[in-house]
Amino acid sequence: MNADITQIKYIKERHQGLATLLAFALIPLSGFATDIYIPSLPTMAGEMQVSNVQVQLTLSIFLISYGVAQLFIGSVLDSFGRYKICLYALLIFAAASIIIATTHNIYLIYLMRIIHGLTVGAIVVAKRAYFVDLFEGDQLKHYLSLFSIIWSTGPIVAPFIGGYLQAVFGWESNFYFLAGFALVFAVLELLFSGETLKHFTDFQLKKITGIYIKMIKTTSFTLGIVMLGLAYCMVMVYNMTGPFIIEHHFKFSPVIAGYSSLFLGFAWMVGGFIGKATINRPFFKRLMINSLFQVAFVVLMIVSLNFVSNLWSLIFFAFLIHVGAGFTFNNYFTFCLSKFPKNAGIAGGLTGGITYVIVSFLSYGIVNLIPAKDERNLSYSYLIMILISVLVMFVILKIRKKDEV
Repeated sequence: MNADITQIKYIKERHQGLATLLAFALIPLSGFATDIYIPSLPTMAGEMQVSNVQVQLTLSIFLISYGVAQLFIGSVLDSFGRYKICLYALLIFAAASIIIATTHNIYLIYLMRIIHGLTVGAIVVAKRAYFVDLFEGDQLKHYLSLFSIIWSTGPIVAPFIGGYLQAVFGWESNFYFLAGFALVFAVLELLFSGETLKHFTDFQLKKITGIYIKMIKTTSFTLGIVMLGLAYCMVMVYNMTGPFIIEHHFKFSPVIAGYSSLFLGFAWMVGGFIGKATINRPFFKRLMINSLFQVAFVVLMIVSLNFVSNLWSLIFFAFLIHVGAGFTFNNYFTFCLSKFPKNAGIAGGLTGGITYVIVSFLSYGIVNLIPAKDERNLSYSYLIMILISVLVMFVILKIRKKDEV
């Protein structure tokens, strides 16, 4: 036993409704931690006198540490409980946010973003586990089906809030907001939440490692995670380049950049809803049709640049491509999690962890290869990711046909 039962504050039944709302409210924290300061990226680069790539790296560093955290934190939570780890993570996240807001040292910001990624990973995975601990059957399925929809509120709302905070108070206010958000929820957790894990398990590294290896060796599962990474990378590349294009190339304000990110966040949600609505259709057929639509949209985007290039054309084509990305992500997330129902917790952590590691390296590599200069460069970035997605889709389909023989 890894916890002293006498010192555990278990959740009270009369507080369970409020604790459930708190759990849902913390699910989008990863989106807030990345998207709220997206409209501020150009200003941060200018005020700290660093390059665009250096300030974009703050996003990649968060994604790497957030992904790595998900790889192992599930096992830690199963062994030591959810409540205290989540509470401490909220407090540490708040402290790191305040440090970012009060410094102009890019390297110290990098370190704090690593801490952000690790703490958000612990918080989000703990809250996913909350629902599995307390609910079962149809009620659990209902709650789990809301995860992706609720998560997508982060990328939708955060840049909208961040754009106004940037315009009125400066880029530092974004991180003060994150600190305040975390502190408020830490107090609410202290008052209304508690431990939900009833049976603590021993931390057996060898056994856990064996499960990870088995999953990674399952080719369709691994390639499915690659598809998830490519889908979300389309969004992240826009997040890293869009504000520079809108504010520097098109000469609009951070508020307009925030509105644009909000609109494209809605595109991701639309793709998720379409994915859920077509869930009973043949899996690979609808995914291949979606990929072909994305190819068509990005080709049209590139061709249209010979005739028109403005904010409206950028958002129009990006919206269509992000709907397709949201559709892909929704379908492959379900695909990957359903591969190992007996180890759903580890499968979820591995899926989320590797996805974010892929996104962090790939998005940073692409913005280095094709800098955030104009709409044409963004269209080339989309083209690269979509073509890789189509290639991976063909490989998965080929493996599936081979397995059926």
